[in-house]
Amino acid sequence: MSGCLDGIECQRPEWCELGERRNAMASVAAGILFFGGWWVAIDAAAKYPSENDLIHAYHVCGVVSTIAFFMINAVSAGQVRGDSYNTGCIGQTGARIWLFVGFLLAFAGLIAASWILFGPYVVNKVFKDPYPGVAIFLQNFLIFLSGLVFKFGRTEELWE
Repeated sequence: MSGCLDGIECQRPEWCELGERRNAMASVAAGILFFGGWWVAIDAAAKYPSENDLIHAYHVCGVVSTIAFFMINAVSAGQVRGDSYNTGCIGQTGARIWLFVGFLLAFAGLIAASWILFGPYVVNKVFKDPYPGVAIFLQNFLIFLSGLVFKFGRTEELWE
């Protein structure tokens, strides 16, 4: 069954070819997503300054997601594969552990934001307006997407 779609070719439109601009476009897209995430969270905090509408401890999820963003993008694919990094105290294994912990934190922030949205704001209706919960979830989701775009949207061949 493998190879049943090998003969099909899809032509990519000419306007879709990024070429040398791929890294720049991925960086700009990731920056816009990251900025949008924090913008929504700051908007919710400014609109609902009281603890009765938005518990300030909920912002910890955004901080965890931001730390995860930096951890995920601190190691290159070459370091994870072992091509460009084989010195140091733990080498390639350390780069893989660092990346794993970064993804673990990113998913933890996203899951915690989901819990914040659905726990007190949707299911239990502890708060009368669900927007702060939506804002916290949207913040973490946009930061998570920006980390993925920045990590996998760029190519390392253009760096050499």
